[in-house]
Amino acid sequence: MIELRDVYKSFDETEIIKGISSSFEQGKVNMIIGKSGSGKSVLTKCIIGLYSPTAGSILFDGVDYAAMDDKQHADLRQKIGMLFQASALFDSKTVLENVMFPLEMFTELSKAEMRDKAIETLHKVNIIDKEHLFPAETSGGMQKRIAIARAIVMEPEYLFADEPNSGLDPQTAIVIDNLLQEITYEYNTTTIVITHDMNSVMEAGDNIMFIHEGNKWWQGDKESLIHSENKELQDFVYASSFMKRLRSQLLSP
Repeated sequence: MIELRDVYKSFDETEIIKGISSSFEQGKVNMIIGKSGSGKSVLTKCIIGLYSPTAGSILFDGVDYAAMDDKQHADLRQKIGMLFQASALFDSKTVLENVMFPLEMFTELSKAEMRDKAIETLHKVNIIDKEHLFPAETSGGMQKRIAIARAIVMEPEYLFADEPNSGLDPQTAIVIDNLLQEITYEYNTTTIVITHDMNSVMEAGDNIMFIHEGNKWWQGDKESLIHSENKELQDFVYASSFMKRLRSQLLSP
């Protein structure tokens, strides 16, 4: 579990995050939603340690990140898997080499053990007999799956995904949503997904937090989201025709 306790973040005189308190549960897909510029990315960078909060505390399973020493920070980083918006694969490395990279950096496994572990993880994301290819030789959807394999090869306790469906067609996006959900349940990870894709929220979200102008404006599950009367949340959620149709179907007599 990850807990936020009254977290603030300012840059110079500009306050971006304004006293957010929340919790992200283990074994669930926790989603952070909100408009562009609402503070989602800044908050996430605070959680993973790229930014230091101006005030407040961030706890990993009850331990305050700010109170950890360098060794504890290093240990924690090895427990975190990251899925970046643009996949961030190494163009000069094969699929297999990309997935092996964290193992080479953080473990003392033999090359054969690393290879076996990487191939096993690729199979989990349904990539078989493609390990010799380079990223440029694969589709956008496959690159996302490769990136997921790299993010989970160390069997992380915490998994972060930044706009995982960006640039994908709707069918491929559903595949990625389902994969993240399956991985979360299988590994019992604390998964945090940053997204503005309401299809993804309704497909995979277990616990959803809506940020508005740097504030936690709402938090709850999918059913509560559909029936919420929070104006700012409604304006964001029902901006898409899909969500308007869904709401109409669910609320019709």
